[in-house]
Amino acid sequence: MVLPYNQLIVKKISLSFENWLGLLTKPLSERPEFSMEKGIIHIGQIVGEFLGIPVDTDEYYNQLFDYVHSPELNLNLLSEESIDKSINNTHFQAIQKVINIHHEQKLSINRFTAFLDGEQLLLRSNEPAIHRKLREAMIATLELFAEKESEGLRNQELRRVLVDIVKWSINHLQPPLENADPAREMPKFLWYGDGKKSHQYFLYYLINLGCDVIIFHPEGKDILAGFQIETIFIHRFQATQPAEPFPKEKVNRKTTVAYRASKEIEGILNQEGSGLYKPWQLRDYTPSSITLKTTYDELFILSKEMAMIRPDFEVGNGQVKIPSLFAKIQGVSKNRKEYWDRLHALSELENCLLVRNLPLTFPNTSDFRFHYRNALGQDDLLNPEKMMTAHYWPYSFLASGLQKGIAGAVRRICEKPGLKPLPAESLEEVKIFLFTQAMYLPKNIIQSLERFDYSQQIPKLVLYNNEKTGMLSRSDAAMLLLLNQFGIDIIIYNPPGHNDIETYLDESLFDKHWLDDVVFDLDYKEPSILKKVLFQGILKNLRGD
Repeated sequence: MVLPYNQLIVKKISLSFENWLGLLTKPLSERPEFSMEKGIIHIGQIVGEFLGIPVDTDEYYNQLFDYVHSPELNLNLLSEESIDKSINNTHFQAIQKVINIHHEQKLSINRFTAFLDGEQLLLRSNEPAIHRKLREAMIATLELFAEKESEGLRNQELRRVLVDIVKWSINHLQPPLENADPAREMPKFLWYGDGKKSHQYFLYYLINLGCDVIIFHPEGKDILAGFQIETIFIHRFQATQPAEPFPKEKVNRKTTVAYRASKEIEGILNQEGSGLYKPWQLRDYTPSSITLKTTYDELFILSKEMAMIRPDFEVGNGQVKIPSLFAKIQGVSKNRKEYWDRLHALSELENCLLVRNLPLTFPNTSDFRFHYRNALGQDDLLNPEKMMTAHYWPYSFLASGLQKGIAGAVRRICEKPGLKPLPAESLEEVKIFLFTQAMYLPKNIIQSLERFDYSQQIPKLVLYNNEKTGMLSRSDAAMLLLLNQFGIDIIIYNPPGHNDIETYLDESLFDKHWLDDVVFDLDYKEPSILKKVLFQGILKNLRGD
């Protein structure tokens, strides 16, 4: 007589890019870590993440199609688009009932799970070891939720997460679980693309149950980061790109050997951290700035350098950190020729906008309080996705990568406002002012951002403020904060040495360089036509035009 196995112990198998697929096809009894003794069955589990995308994208998507249609692999596809969101109303009411009991009695996690079981919200199995493991996996998931989320099991999102785990268990786990056998095969799942909080907890639940879970994310996001899953195998491909819809059929187009070879060489040369980037390679990356602290002389040396040549330029995980300049030049040097030569050289650099009439912008009086509050995420910070999908978002015509960059910069300037509050103005009101002004960037500024190839020449905004043609406004200062966060170089000239940007911004945000003399009413000196023609000719030669 064979005694039933009442306990299932799961251990993750050590994986490599070369062995994971072969191990996934093997029955549990032929995998490492498998043993059966004294009512306990030990199995080896496969959990892996494949982040990014290889050179041959057609082959990548064809392989994904094969994985979920292979009878040998028997993988069940899960993704944000394909997951079944339907739920029986009886189950929904039963979850609410358990949560209400918890609020009244402050249930322990074990009792909370027992109530879920009593309401028939947990799946059942004819295999005693799996039946027990279903409860253990739910306890582990609730314990993680209580640890990670504020207020633990009293967090308002508990109901949503529980509802999702229950309905997805019934819709996706129950069918393969009916044929599960811990001596042969546990359910296997392939997750594709982005995942929200409920998806993350459901994957955590499946992993704790002992299911094989393979995750593919072409954009390179680790959706299980922070979920305390030990010894998880992660393979990173050399490139990243936004996830396409999961393939419904295989692509017949074949790449040539020469094409694949050229792409592989290009990938090696232009991969993250190589220091070499092809034009617009970082188009879909999210930019942020590192403001460099420089001397007056260094300012003009670095202003000519491409972003990837500057110190502390960094690319990784879909982010690009741009070393940028934010400086104010007070007064005028005794050597007037040098002063004007340097200013002219700056203003004639590629993608430089010289402003001599102020203000650039005007305060917008629209009431954006509700838009601002509705755009906040659970962390009380602005959520870029909420902003980008809102009806008031004015930049929807821009490339999606640039939109993400602008939204990220808006989030950062509101997270730690560098704008000085007006008398009696609250911190939230400062944030709302910054948020509002960010929705009204001038056309010429937007076009500068559109021309910005993040690894190449950095756009520049040079303000010449002699106080004869207007004054810098508070809304100008808000825009400068945003551009600084985006990585644009900003240089302000003030010949009389008066305060302008200091009135509005924290002075720790920018460098200040004092020159020899203060000069009032100093008109801007245009470069000589001959010098301008020569300079433009040199630029064209350097660019190869």
